[in-house]
Amino acid sequence: MATGLRLEQRLGQSLVMTPQLQQAIKLLQFSNLELQSYVEQELEKNPLLEAAREEAPDAQAVAADTPFETDEAGDGGEAEPVSDSAELANSDVMANENAAPLDTDYGNVFDAEPSMAPPPSTGDAVAYGSGGRADFELSDAMDDALTRPKGLRELIEEQVAIVTSDPMDRLICSHLIDQLDDSGYFIGDCALIAEQLGCDVEPVERVLEILRKCEPAGLFARSLSDCLALQLADRGRLCEEMEILLDNLDLVANRDVSGLAKLCELTDDNIIELVHELRSLDPKPGLSFENDIVQTVVPDVYVQPDAEGDWSVTLNNDTLPKVLVDNSYYAVISRAARTREEKAYIQESLQSANWLVRALDQRAQTILKVASEIIRQQDAFLTKGVHYLRPLTLRDIADEVEMHESTISRVTSNKFMATPRGVFELKYFFSSSIPGKNGSAAHSAESVRHRIKQLIDNEEPTKILSDDRLVAVLAESGIDIARRTVAKYRESLHIPSSVQRRKMKVGRI
Repeated sequence: MATGLRLEQRLGQSLVMTPQLQQAIKLLQFSNLELQSYVEQELEKNPLLEAAREEAPDAQAVAADTPFETDEAGDGGEAEPVSDSAELANSDVMANENAAPLDTDYGNVFDAEPSMAPPPSTGDAVAYGSGGRADFELSDAMDDALTRPKGLRELIEEQVAIVTSDPMDRLICSHLIDQLDDSGYFIGDCALIAEQLGCDVEPVERVLEILRKCEPAGLFARSLSDCLALQLADRGRLCEEMEILLDNLDLVANRDVSGLAKLCELTDDNIIELVHELRSLDPKPGLSFENDIVQTVVPDVYVQPDAEGDWSVTLNNDTLPKVLVDNSYYAVISRAARTREEKAYIQESLQSANWLVRALDQRAQTILKVASEIIRQQDAFLTKGVHYLRPLTLRDIADEVEMHESTISRVTSNKFMATPRGVFELKYFFSSSIPGKNGSAAHSAESVRHRIKQLIDNEEPTKILSDDRLVAVLAESGIDIARRTVAKYRESLHIPSSVQRRKMKVGRI
């Protein structure tokens, strides 16, 4: 069989993920904090990008800095349709290598001339100088803001300093504190710590025993029962009966009064008193010293009722980074470029800057469009409550806004919406469907879960609802649901079984 070389020409189509498309998809699924961090990195890397100044926006930069409104076009006509990231991957609409750099829109550029603000009046106003404001005083509010409560490490080190002044003990103490978890439990190994410090195990264990007596009681415990035992010993209540309860915490969790009474040889009433005292202890003493600042959720979309009885959906412009292309600086450095590498770098920077501005605009419009459709679908939830939350899928929204499901998934990830009923993640409005009884309308799984919680909260101590009874009550409301589904929803809400609830609500343990 003879072999040889030959030329062959083929024509085909394929999807290409260009770097620009990958960037647009990445921006779409970013949260507002991730987006802000990404834009700050781009501002540092790209000399042609400039952060917009809100106090003095340039006339040519208004197009990139104006808020986005729902269903409104800038010229009074029909608004430009929002493109889908999945559609941009089609080779028919992708730009080739020889095309102009991303169809540069020079409406997103501005002159870099600094606007000179007039100096402040010095009449009756406060005088300003190089040293700052003359009337500035450190207020009590700022004084309080600069203070903070003592941390767990500081509190322990102060107590150890009273007990011992040995530098070696303090060094061991520092290493032992590092082995505490968030709950205040000791998760380290004394032998390993001794090996790291180059000492015997005995002094490490001795310092550990000192730390186990520190306040608050329960720190440096190795287990839950050990933590509770330390607190009982601190109160002088660690008796033989309590030790039996600590050795049988599984029976305490199951509220097995009769089983505990046999082990302790006490009456049921005595066991109930001991268990109540046991439940008054703190199982995680270290959590009370959590000094990390809790970051509040910043919504990406605001939903408010308007004067016409409808819902107004607007973007939170504070979470949208505003960047502009410095066209004047581009003109200066492009004339100064001499080598091919310099010209290529400048052109690439301009291309990247224009694409980022367009991608940010595209992201904002897509979020607004998807959020508006979600609100249209879940109008009953906003007006009547969680019982009227409709079952909704990504495909339902994708079909209405004419986008791909993957795009809807990226838009709703890590995005939050502020409504009159609270702040919700966009994913909250998507839930599976529970069929209705006798062909009635389907119900959202979230609304059914809320209905189960409401029924259990309102049950009487003498009429505890079992899972079978909950199925019957929900069926009377037109909800066709299986018993195992009710049990699954109840467990997801951390609600105990009917037997345990009966013991709790009749005043037992």
